[in-house]
Amino acid sequence: MSGEPLILLPGMMCDERLFALQMDVLGDDRDVLVPRLDQPTIEGMARHVLDMAPDRPLAVAGLSMGGIVAMAMAGLAPERVARLALLDTNHHADAPERFDIRNRQIEDVRSGRLRQVIVEEMKPVYLAEENRSNQPLLDLLVDMALDVGAEAFIAQSLALRDRPDQTDILRGYAGPTLILCGEEDRLCPPERHREMATLLQNAELVMVPRAGHISTLEQPDKVTSALQSWLG
Repeated sequence: MSGEPLILLPGMMCDERLFALQMDVLGDDRDVLVPRLDQPTIEGMARHVLDMAPDRPLAVAGLSMGGIVAMAMAGLAPERVARLALLDTNHHADAPERFDIRNRQIEDVRSGRLRQVIVEEMKPVYLAEENRSNQPLLDLLVDMALDVGAEAFIAQSLALRDRPDQTDILRGYAGPTLILCGEEDRLCPPERHREMATLLQNAELVMVPRAGHISTLEQPDKVTSALQSWLG
């Protein structure tokens, strides 16, 4: 295999199916790993990935929560993160108004209402307008969440609720960085990604038309092409 091992970090309540179409292409000439992220802190997730990944420079790409973990990895071990791709993500700490929402969702999931939380509160804001009636895609998002499970939901919610701001990590990172965002991402909007690109020393900014927060599944060919360019 040529090139750095590629670490793909999924978003909240997603698994390797989030990147299935990218893995088919990018796995031809490099090892690809998709770790499970179920530690209750972002730093814990980042250390877990660094510990389980090959002990050599890595190409690290993450979507949403996965991007937050990728930034933490770059802060903890910049010598290990040869290149960084941040997709539909957010470098700031959780908004104060999210604290009570996350706590209530955690209690709902502890009470056995994981499907209800995913279907009623999370899934409706994930997709671009034209994709919100794509039933196979909607079903896949629910299936991934239910397979990842309630305990992971709780751990991931705590990690996201309590995460630190990562602005200084981005300012200090010098490797080639892809910043990619669906033009219709309402959770992590385009202006947030433009801000990230200005902080980095070596960034390319890509906006993906007709995609929301789940760009890897909504416009897989465009995302794969951007990742191929980033991998060089």
